[in-house]
Amino acid sequence: MKVLGINGSPRKNGNTELLVREAMVGAQEAGAEVEILNIAGQVIAPCEGCELCADTAECCLNDDMQKIYPMLLEADGIFLGTPVYFWSVCGQVKVFIDRTYALSKGRKLRGKVGGIAVVAARAGCTSTYTLLTTFFATHHRMTVAGGVIGYAQKEGDIVQDKQAMRDARLAGKAMVRAIQRT
Repeated sequence: MKVLGINGSPRKNGNTELLVREAMVGAQEAGAEVEILNIAGQVIAPCEGCELCADTAECCLNDDMQKIYPMLLEADGIFLGTPVYFWSVCGQVKVFIDRTYALSKGRKLRGKVGGIAVVAARAGCTSTYTLLTTFFATHHRMTVAGGVIGYAQKEGDIVQDKQAMRDARLAGKAMVRAIQRT
C-alpha cells in the first residue's frame, strides 16, 4: 500500500511541508510505503480547457504533470497539503487540481483515499478544507479519511501547534486504515 504526500506550498521546508511530512510518518508507522512530492519547482502549466482529455483521458500538455499522473494512479492514498492564500488553496495547488481533470475521465482516482493538511496564519482554513474535501470526494469520488488544520505565521512555527502535529500523524494513520477497508 502506497501513500503519496503532496506539499503544495511554494515555500520549501515551510509549515505545510512539515505537516505533510508528519502525516507521512503516521502513514509509515501504520504500514504504508510513503513518498513526498513537492509541487514547488515543478513545471505545471494551467489547464487550457481544450477538452482533449474528454476523448483521450490524457492531458495534451507536456510538462511535469506527465510524471505526476502515474504517481497519482499508483498511490492508494493521496495526502494533499496547502497553505491558505486569500481563504483558499495557493495558486500552485489550484493549478494542480485543475490539471487532474484529465483523470476524472473514467474516474481514474475513484476509490482511492484522500487526506488534507491546511495551514493558515489566521483565517480561511474552513473554506480551504472544504474545497479540498470537495475535490477528493465529489469530483474524484475518493474517500476522505480526514486531515489536519494548523495555524502558523512564520516558517517552522507549526511545530509549536502541538495539536496540529498530533492530528497530522493521526491523519496519516487514518488514511492507512481507510485504505485497508477499501
